[in-house]
Amino acid sequence: MVDDPERAPGAGVASALVTFAVLAGAVLAARTAWRRFMAGITRNSLILNETLPVHSKWWRDHAKVRGELLYVAMGDSAAQGIGASRPDHSYVGILARLMRDTTGRTVRVVNLSVSGATTALAVQDQLPKLAKYRPDVMTVSIGANDIAKWDPAAFERNVRTILEAVPPHALVADLPFFYFPHNERRVAVANDILRRLVAERGLTLVRLHRETRLRGFRRIFTHFANDWFHPNDHGYQVWADAFRPAVLAALERRFPAGDDVTETAAGLPADVGGRA
Repeated sequence: MVDDPERAPGAGVASALVTFAVLAGAVLAARTAWRRFMAGITRNSLILNETLPVHSKWWRDHAKVRGELLYVAMGDSAAQGIGASRPDHSYVGILARLMRDTTGRTVRVVNLSVSGATTALAVQDQLPKLAKYRPDVMTVSIGANDIAKWDPAAFERNVRTILEAVPPHALVADLPFFYFPHNERRVAVANDILRRLVAERGLTLVRLHRETRLRGFRRIFTHFANDWFHPNDHGYQVWADAFRPAVLAALERRFPAGDDVTETAAGLPADVGGRA
């Protein structure tokens, strides 16, 4: 006779089977939740992709607007403002407002950026256009799209080509914080390359990685669009904050108090009537 039913033959096996079933159910539920989450990100990415031509046209149209100062931006979808509630809520738009508010002058923005651009595509498509302009302020933030298909040698070659072509007062950002270790290992190499080449060229480095990393992991829930890749309005404000000190210093160097700024200085290319 068995007094303790829990010690009855097979009780241990039954208990183990129950535990296994619970764990298997939890794993299955987690996998299902993960698939739904990734499917949601894919759907949201497709929705954001529909904004690409809208943002691109917005910047092209605004590049025709004359201004006393010329701001030229080189970059990718972040410079386009993908993920923001509207194009001028990107860091480029925020910095343009900063320039207007600081100087009291009108600002023409030529946004050369292209969504999805890598450093190679920037060399191919954006550098030839840059040759037409003499920017009073220029920002460069490019390279995040290189991380997916990482080639350090090609990255260094392309960045060197870009930095040799930009004006000596260009403000160059390193890559932002990518949150996840497998990406951050590549970003660390990319940023070492960027910082070394910026220093060799004597350009101004904007510590975008430091500023985005300092916000902490929890900001991924509040500072990103619903594709969990592009910044939202809050995230772009962080990017603009990273550029802000360098932009203000650049304005002070270029236009000390009392200096006049003409449309000629704003780099309007006569051959295209101010079109970008």
